[in-house]
Amino acid sequence: MANPEKSAAVAEITAEFRDSTAAVLTEYRGLTVAQLTELRRSLGEGAKYAVVKNTLTKIAAERAGVTGIDDLLVGPTGVAFVTGDPVEAAKALREFARANQALVVKGGFVEGKPMSADDIRKLADLESREVLLAKLAGAMNGSLAKAVGLFAAPLSQAARLAEALRAKREAEAGAAPAEAEAAAAE
Repeated sequence: MANPEKSAAVAEITAEFRDSTAAVLTEYRGLTVAQLTELRRSLGEGAKYAVVKNTLTKIAAERAGVTGIDDLLVGPTGVAFVTGDPVEAAKALREFARANQALVVKGGFVEGKPMSADDIRKLADLESREVLLAKLAGAMNGSLAKAVGLFAAPLSQAARLAEALRAKREAEAGAAPAEAEAAAAE
């Protein structure tokens, strides 16, 4: 029969995997308790960092349907369970790893897709969701402004053409009496 403490730990890790949109596995060998606390704070509210046992995490990942991380569960492992923006969590981990060389990103998964350490670095290089949405909105607004200009162009061209025709008729009407006077004077 399984140890109740281990069963509870597996159930907790399974729930974390199921509730998370992403998870980043790290090796924390050489970090102090104070540094781990600092790491947890730097991740913010959208992520939770937990030091886990590899065998229990393998069982929990299997139960949660997470594949492709078994090879990463070697050595002392910590997992950042991300419920918020995965880009923000990846950036926070990258910044912490720059300041603390002992933290090594092993890899993880985002929305069920396994990712290598390089993929996590690329994810950290992306701009945040809010910035990307703002850029998209700006691009769409620019496109809409161009479309409005394109739809308004024929109308404004017709108005300019009508004004040019009116001006030409007035000029011709004004020139006709002047020509008649010049012919009469001869």
